[in-house]
Amino acid sequence: MTTDIAAPFKLRRGAAPLLISMPHPGTIVPAELTARMADAALRLPDTDWHLQRLYDFIGGLKASVIVATHSRYVIDLNRPADDANLYPGQDTTGLCPVDTFERQPIYRDGCGLDNGEIERRLQTFWKPYHAALRGELARLHQRHGIVVLWDAHSIRSVVPRLFEGRLPDLNLGTAGGAACDGDLSDLLMHIARSDPHYSAVLDGRFKGGYITRCYGRPAEGIHAIQLELAQRTYMQEDYPYSFDDHRAAMLRPVLERMLQAALRWATRR
Repeated sequence: MTTDIAAPFKLRRGAAPLLISMPHPGTIVPAELTARMADAALRLPDTDWHLQRLYDFIGGLKASVIVATHSRYVIDLNRPADDANLYPGQDTTGLCPVDTFERQPIYRDGCGLDNGEIERRLQTFWKPYHAALRGELARLHQRHGIVVLWDAHSIRSVVPRLFEGRLPDLNLGTAGGAACDGDLSDLLMHIARSDPHYSAVLDGRFKGGYITRCYGRPAEGIHAIQLELAQRTYMQEDYPYSFDDHRAAMLRPVLERMLQAALRWATRR
């Protein structure tokens, strides 16, 4: 795979003890890959659509933000480099996915992946993103002694491959409490459940992916929490995946209250 012109991520450094990671909103796919992709995959249905637009208020929080530019179909930045299944016994997509959440092939017949291509994607996209994430966490931790890592995601509300029925609206994950102080996760859950428009769960189907599990070290002052939003809360889940201004306007205050609470919690420790 040739080196793509676009950088694998965008990083905006802030002053507050809060880092927001968005590993799945990217839509760039190198031309040599799109030439091999099946029609079902070209619309990038499993993208975490419009997250930057939804979180347009975070500049006022003075938080750091790192956002992936390339599609998760190129490489999934929230999977471990060895492609270990984070949910043993459950079906899921891999580090370099070969099928969609609907089990449709990403590549046309005969266009598979070899180990060399996977390694090139690791070097080009995965490792730079995680190096930048680690570096920014270290900078904020050195400055404040504590930092909250918020891993922002979204997904269609019904994906039978991954979970039964309809997903709750707000899905917080802390690796079963291993990645985040319980006082903070309880505080965030209280806010999530306080709005009657939304359902919320902690460490349900989504307990946090690689980013939450790898970087969350509460004993060292790094508290990681993943929020997986059901996309119905702010957009149309079917193609063309349109942003819904009315729904987003209802949801944003909840997100903002959660992030403001996380910041207050961190600065008072």
